[in-house]
Amino acid sequence: MTATTTLTARALLLDMDSTIVSSEAVVERCWRRWAAEQGLDADEALKVVHGRQGWATMAVLLPDRPMELNLADNRRMLEQETADVDGVVPVPGAPAFMAALADLPHALVTSADIPLSDARMGAAGLPMPAVRITAESVSASKPDPEGFLKGAAELGFAPEDCLVFEDSEAGIEAGRAAGMRVVGVGDRAAASAPTAQVRDLTQIRVEPLADGTIAVHITG
Repeated sequence: MTATTTLTARALLLDMDSTIVSSEAVVERCWRRWAAEQGLDADEALKVVHGRQGWATMAVLLPDRPMELNLADNRRMLEQETADVDGVVPVPGAPAFMAALADLPHALVTSADIPLSDARMGAAGLPMPAVRITAESVSASKPDPEGFLKGAAELGFAPEDCLVFEDSEAGIEAGRAAGMRVVGVGDRAAASAPTAQVRDLTQIRVEPLADGTIAVHITG
């Protein structure tokens, strides 16, 4: 018999890449190319790229490198990633999940910038939430909680009333640091001990309740 876990919240905060949009192929292409340019092991580099802004990933991988070089490379990579949408599709279950959220409080909280988030959400055919926190909105990258705290504030809810959906270690750490519960999406999330974990969004059913809260039913 399939077990169901239910979490309740007043607002949902959604990461984009690998949470609602499958963009792994693009991310891998771009970061393998950058790693080769720097003489780094691409497989090792890919272990830390997810969830962070590009310049923050570069700072982890090359801690002694001048930040201005990271920022310049970040701008170049964002342009490459924005232009490359080959293989960008919705995560299984994402179209129905986003449709269910249409009239409920929710926000996108992504390390991508505005052009990249536009490109990937558009390529995946997913609606852009009215509230969107992007790289331009914050001064610190995940795992800093700034993005999630800003998302909660813009929606008008306390952090403890928000439920985060994330795939990466950095993102899950950011959600926890913001004082929020986290639903981990995908196999990578399981290693970071989120509040709950799903393979993909087909395991999620969203139900608005009479008191204005949102019930998130998780089957697995």
